[in-house]
Amino acid sequence: MQQVKTKEAEEGRMEENNLLHFLDSPNAHYRRKCEEYGSRSRHDGDAHFDASDMDLANASERLEHLLKQPANKFCADCGTPDPKWAALPFGALICIKCSGTHRSLGVHISKVISVNLDEWTDEEVNCLAGSGGNARVNTRYEAFLPDNYKKPRHDCTTEERSNFIRKKYELQQFVTDPQFSCPLRVNTKHPADKHQQQQNCSVRHGFGHPFRNSWRRKDTDHKGLKKMTDVGMVEFVGLIKVDIRRGTNLAVRDVMSSDPYVMLNLGHQSMKTRVIKNTLNPVWNERLMLSIPHPVPPLKLQVFDKDTFSSDDRMGDVEVDIQPLIAAAREHESSAAVAGSVEVTKLLAVDDGTLARDSVISVVDGKVKQEISLRLQNVEHGELEIELECVPLSQ
Repeated sequence: MQQVKTKEAEEGRMEENNLLHFLDSPNAHYRRKCEEYGSRSRHDGDAHFDASDMDLANASERLEHLLKQPANKFCADCGTPDPKWAALPFGALICIKCSGTHRSLGVHISKVISVNLDEWTDEEVNCLAGSGGNARVNTRYEAFLPDNYKKPRHDCTTEERSNFIRKKYELQQFVTDPQFSCPLRVNTKHPADKHQQQQNCSVRHGFGHPFRNSWRRKDTDHKGLKKMTDVGMVEFVGLIKVDIRRGTNLAVRDVMSSDPYVMLNLGHQSMKTRVIKNTLNPVWNERLMLSIPHPVPPLKLQVFDKDTFSSDDRMGDVEVDIQPLIAAAREHESSAAVAGSVEVTKLLAVDDGTLARDSVISVVDGKVKQEISLRLQNVEHGELEIELECVPLSQ
């Protein structure tokens, strides 16, 4: 009797987890998966974890250990050797070209983290370890991959790469999972339960009220879906790291002050900083990273005042031409390495321009960077201080 209750409880948890897969916000789902992996490793000795992973001293050592596993030495999506990016919460290690496509899907689908450029937390390493590596990821997300389907290779076109990644992760067309087969466990002694089970299954898949599966689109959403497809086909030429340092003398948008944050846009990508409360001179010291699409658009920065009960107020905007920085990075890439700090070029500020002060592009310890003080436009006053770093695709 106790075994029966235990089995029923386990089935109930499985159904709950399947439903949560669709109802969670991406961040909540990501945190929940990380917590599950950590709990399993501590209490159950889950087979997904290699026990030696938890014995290593810190997150970086554990991450390095995971990268040395055989299946993780090749991109999970195209097979390129030595992948240096991870797509969470899937737990796939991918190459830089595939990382660009993952990033274009949006953080609500795939959160892309660099193995070398980002600082990993124990939670993120737990998530990667708990996924079981590329072998287990592909076992799940390519389980129903048709025999005649050509999986992309390292030299595939951007369109082929984008189509495959969208089908694999966003649409999950090749997934095998109980939540997609929707078995009906009909109790022959209580036929009335059959209707309830069918109703629960419909809700779980998003076909019925009150929940809708986020993967299903209304006919009116086709335009948005087409736009997302087009975004995924963009070719990326590198990465740009944007250090948002501080704002100075920003405009007042509340009674006496403002609650500012910065929104970044590069092509179809958007990211934003945290909100700093009640200040006109905020210090963010926050780093954001974006893929550089081709052709290269300007980097757009917008400052907003966060409001609780109404739409956020604009506090100015400005555009930055990143072409000179990219040109300097390409030139440095083809030249001999230079130690220390070397000035490459200087952009002069003018009275009616967006530069508040002269901007210098320099090579610092092998990294091509640009320090910029920006004068916000379409606002009474205000400046932003940022630093840019360009990472070419080959790096």
